[in-house]
Amino acid sequence: MASSNARFDLSSDAAILAAAREILPWMIEIRRDLHQHPELGLEEYRTSGRIQTLLDGLGIEHVDGLGGTGILGTLKGRGDRVVALRADMDGLPIHDAKDVPYRSQVPGKMHACGHDVHCSCLLGAARLLAGMGEELPGTVKLLFQPAEETVGGAQLLIAAGALENPPVEAIFGLHVEPGLDVGQFEVRYGQRNASSDTITLVIHGRSGHGAYPAGTVDAIVVAAQVISALQTVVSRNVDARECAVVSFGTIHGGSAGNIVANQVELVGTVRCLDPDIRTLVLRRLRETAEGVARAFGGEADVNIEPGYDPLINDDNSVDLVQRNATRLVGEENVFVKATPNMGVEDFAYYLSQVPGAFFSLGVRNQEAGIVHSVHHELFDADENCLAYGAAIQAMNALAVLRR
Repeated sequence: MASSNARFDLSSDAAILAAAREILPWMIEIRRDLHQHPELGLEEYRTSGRIQTLLDGLGIEHVDGLGGTGILGTLKGRGDRVVALRADMDGLPIHDAKDVPYRSQVPGKMHACGHDVHCSCLLGAARLLAGMGEELPGTVKLLFQPAEETVGGAQLLIAAGALENPPVEAIFGLHVEPGLDVGQFEVRYGQRNASSDTITLVIHGRSGHGAYPAGTVDAIVVAAQVISALQTVVSRNVDARECAVVSFGTIHGGSAGNIVANQVELVGTVRCLDPDIRTLVLRRLRETAEGVARAFGGEADVNIEPGYDPLINDDNSVDLVQRNATRLVGEENVFVKATPNMGVEDFAYYLSQVPGAFFSLGVRNQEAGIVHSVHHELFDADENCLAYGAAIQAMNALAVLRR
């Protein structure tokens, strides 16, 4: 295997993939180390330290401690353009049930969403680009981000100035996709992921004996009417050609079967793909809950906790990724996602600041039994995906710097 400071010929697509395959054993070693030592959001101190050591070995300057554990590495070339590549670092509170030598050694914690793969791919891309030396045609920022799964660590890196000084022209991120075979990619134009907001409703009534409800305001009855009315916000306020979801997952109220409840609490989630639809839906949810509760003699306290923004890809950046992926693995292995994902991803915050694209990296290997979804206790990735991930991120960066 090449030394960590070896020079690489990245003059052609074939050369980039060959170089990525040359450093694949190095990336596998990194991935397995990270996989065995997962850390939750804002706790990624070991992970951050390991990445810092690897960047030092590559001669890449870096600023540490962004948002607590985040890292900004910088590769400076001879041009004025600046591009950013991002990987998230945190694991999940899931028990690793795989029977493999590199399974998690931390009870109850696991890299079940592939962030160990993301970090290894970014380090691989960094090694390839660093190997160009003075031939690198611009500056590449390497964002190793904490807490994607929890508090939206992208916001922490943005607040720390990761996209400024010098300002970033474009940003790219990838995510493992166990629905795709290793050696395949998937892109999505425009809306890729939904926003997510948490809504908490507290319905206030007036308690009394269940035998004499006329002297009460039944908070359970009021809550039932509010729940039904809130489902009409999507069906009657959102254009049928748009998309939104309102779901309530918990309801708590009452103390005994013969006592009219004086309070009920509901907690739900709101998902939207368009920022304007998001604003509309949240406004109408508040108005409807308060109005219906008053109509039945009660009151509704509405609290909306903002979550992640919708992830909206830049079409020109998606074009760039699609071209690079096609050159790398052939048109038959590059797919365009037909529908958006109602799940969330905090890469959205970067895209609200600069153009870019978030895309999917195939990791499935059915023959090897690597078929389980992310956030599953048996999730794994065919490690050959690391070469494809590193290669395409290097290609994406160079495409921006050379244009």
